[in-house]
Amino acid sequence: MPNENNPDGLAEMQPSDSEVAIRLAAFDQYRSLLFSIAYRMLGSVTDAEDMLQETFIRWQQTTENEVRSPRAFLVTIISRLCISHLQSARVQREEYVGQWLPEPIVTDLGSDPFGIMRLDESLSMAFLVLLERLTPVERAVFLLREVFDYQYSEIAAVLDQNEVNCRQILRRARQHVSAMRPRFKTSRQQKNDLLERFLKATSSGDMKGLLALLSKDVVLHSDGGSKGLAVPKMVHGADRVARGVLGSLENLVPKNLVQRLAHINGDPGVVSYLNGRPYSVVTLDNYGERIRAIYVLTNPEKLSHLPELPR
Repeated sequence: MPNENNPDGLAEMQPSDSEVAIRLAAFDQYRSLLFSIAYRMLGSVTDAEDMLQETFIRWQQTTENEVRSPRAFLVTIISRLCISHLQSARVQREEYVGQWLPEPIVTDLGSDPFGIMRLDESLSMAFLVLLERLTPVERAVFLLREVFDYQYSEIAAVLDQNEVNCRQILRRARQHVSAMRPRFKTSRQQKNDLLERFLKATSSGDMKGLLALLSKDVVLHSDGGSKGLAVPKMVHGADRVARGVLGSLENLVPKNLVQRLAHINGDPGVVSYLNGRPYSVVTLDNYGERIRAIYVLTNPEKLSHLPELPR
């Protein structure tokens, strides 16, 4: 421990410029992996970036003796930070006004400012909503194993658990997830076609055409956070969803919105702009050739990270 009257001793504790550069390079190497884990864990761009910053601070404060593998060390830090954050965020989400949906990310080719490591089902809005059914530890185990291909021994080390517990946790998580996931996947072309038909039906007020696209048990999710146009609870059933969507477009949604097609969390979607700024994001979850869920985000705080409408 350096003496406060011994500035030389304090200086010896400070990392050199070369050490700082090496640490920064190592962190940058795994930045996309860390953000990918944090975003999937939290469903929030803002919170994921906060976890990334806190991980970097802790990374800079560690000594070489504490680190055997930079990758394992960094993943451990951010995973545990996310679990702690989720445990505290549960209270916040229970107090959230209306429905809570993840913050959307535009994932068009060449426009990914966050460096998402991979685009797959685990990034979709539907999947992130599904993960909300898991406990924070279940979510971490499920993602590390099913999405990031971690071995049980690695997961046990990250979460300070034993392998037997991790296998049991994963089994419970799989049961929760498999009970809600569709039995077959929809092709990208089917998703594009369905979105195009959905937009055509909604823009023309075609009730019959819209009903033909919706599954009987379709659900409308909308998140306005008390700051944007949204319904407080989920809307179930084709007829109620169709009437709700068309009624809102006719009577509540501004008429001067500018729409742009975009990939939202890896799926086809639409970003609507009002006076050049993002006003809403819409994306669909398909079950074959039918829509099983519609996700509408209008909370301006959750859209603030999206780019403005290009001139």
